[in-house]
Amino acid sequence: MNDGFSSAAAGFPDPFRLLVRESAASTNDELRSLAENGAPDGLVLVAQEQTAGRGRRGAAWFAPTGESLAFSILVRPSEPKALWPRLALATGLAVAEAAEAVGAAAGIKWPNDVWIGRRKVAGILVEAGRDFVIVGIGINVTTTAFPDEIQDIATSLRLETGIEIDLPDLLATIVRRFATHRSRIGPGFDELIDSVRERCVLSGHRVSLATAEGRIEGRVTGISDTGELLLRTPEGTRALIQADEVRILE
Repeated sequence: MNDGFSSAAAGFPDPFRLLVRESAASTNDELRSLAENGAPDGLVLVAQEQTAGRGRRGAAWFAPTGESLAFSILVRPSEPKALWPRLALATGLAVAEAAEAVGAAAGIKWPNDVWIGRRKVAGILVEAGRDFVIVGIGINVTTTAFPDEIQDIATSLRLETGIEIDLPDLLATIVRRFATHRSRIGPGFDELIDSVRERCVLSGHRVSLATAEGRIEGRVTGISDTGELLLRTPEGTRALIQADEVRILE
């Protein structure tokens, strides 16, 4: 194990265990391979360098070495598969709470981003296998300069707080929070969703969403008791379980 992350691993609750890679193309892809070969629930794979990180729809994820935290968590849920998408909300809440713990007022952009103000500080990629889920997390931690194409929409914990953030400490905090929230995607989901609602940055806004049936526009009225985004459209209120892209229009 890399000594820099040994302190983080010491703070993990059971059954979480840490595996460190100096370099990985994608922590999600590497952990999926391990999962398919029998790796246990709770394995956390962190890469000091991620060379081909990706977000939803295969988009590249900007993750400078030493400036960001890129890791994935293997979950083998006991809950029915229909409830697995709730892990995205549980993860978003864990990351938002960790950001709040270092002084950043974080919000959740349903279903898979964490924002500070109107800028993205973290992205979450949840991918299901036959009997497991890979939860990928990428967080901008100490980055102070972004590429031109994202500089107006991205931020980091360092930019927002002005303080140095220890990567292992941040990892340990997120895993501890995630350990609590992952157990609430079945019983206890009402408590989890209330905390998500408090941080939802979309409520009240008119948005455009890319879905499997095409692009939909409407005004967000909230999040349902079962985690769907509630969207008021000219045709009536829609309850959406997922979307590939969500843009705030006003």
